[in-house]
Amino acid sequence: MSKGLSNKGQVEIMVEQKLIPGALFGESASIHQRILDRILAMAERIANAEGITKTIIPFLSIDRRSQQTSLIPVVLTPAFCLILQGTKKLHLGQDIIHYHAGEYLASVIDMPASAQILGATRESPYIGVRIDFTTKEIASVVMEAGINVKLQEKKLSTGALIGKSDADLLALFSRLLKLIDKPQEARFLSELIKREMIFRLLSSEYRHLFFQQVLFDQQADGVGKAIEWIKENYARSFTVEELAKSNNMSVSGLHHKFKVITTMGPLQYQKELRLQEARRIMLSGSMDATAAALEVGYESPSQFSREYRRLFGLPPLKDIKAIRESSATGALENS
Repeated sequence: MSKGLSNKGQVEIMVEQKLIPGALFGESASIHQRILDRILAMAERIANAEGITKTIIPFLSIDRRSQQTSLIPVVLTPAFCLILQGTKKLHLGQDIIHYHAGEYLASVIDMPASAQILGATRESPYIGVRIDFTTKEIASVVMEAGINVKLQEKKLSTGALIGKSDADLLALFSRLLKLIDKPQEARFLSELIKREMIFRLLSSEYRHLFFQQVLFDQQADGVGKAIEWIKENYARSFTVEELAKSNNMSVSGLHHKFKVITTMGPLQYQKELRLQEARRIMLSGSMDATAAALEVGYESPSQFSREYRRLFGLPPLKDIKAIRESSATGALENS
């Protein structure tokens, strides 16, 4: 299923693996675009090199891409990613979502997915800003702000969504980017701005994602505990029956809830985390394919190679070589 923006002022939000329309919060599109353009100008000044630019603010980074990418398997981590210029395509479970300048992706758990930057050029590069956060930070804001979670908001939904920014949210991004030129102020004020961003999201129409009690109180529902266990023990073998029993759940209940939140079953979730980590290890140069396979829990190098190729499109060695050559070419073109 593929959908994009059909009209100005409308956006698609993912709720329980479906896309539904939302509003632009009332401000005119032209004012919204002018604010977005100012933030874009600041981001381009800070990040004029290809790739991801880390800033003096630990949780803030800027991504710049001057050419379209292929569809790349990734793991979404807890973060808030706003597009300032360009378009991205995201494959999440059975859904295919296009999101554009002024829209953001928010994720509250590690979620395997695939992403592609579309239509980027040297003259009009893709520019995105990323804010990393943790579920503990979300829970802290909920408690300190005295935000009440209504019963109907505790219903499970997919752990990621696409939302539309408003003027208040963009103003926070502007303030955050301005702090990069004020390192003495940045350490203290940046954390306050991030907390205000979280508060805005908790107060928005998208709050259902952040109010999933299962993600914060792992004693309240076994599926949250199960997700966390796999993230910490992805190299260990297990059966769904064992995982369900250890979390006081039925096999069918665990599988259903797990798939609603992550878009896949527990074993597929483990496999994609394993393969992503093996890829990261090989790219670091610390291990070859066989050693990386053993490190992440594979007993058979041939099985690892088959599953790696199925996910990334190339065998391990060819994939790593292609990534390195692509990175080297990009560095030369932007030198």
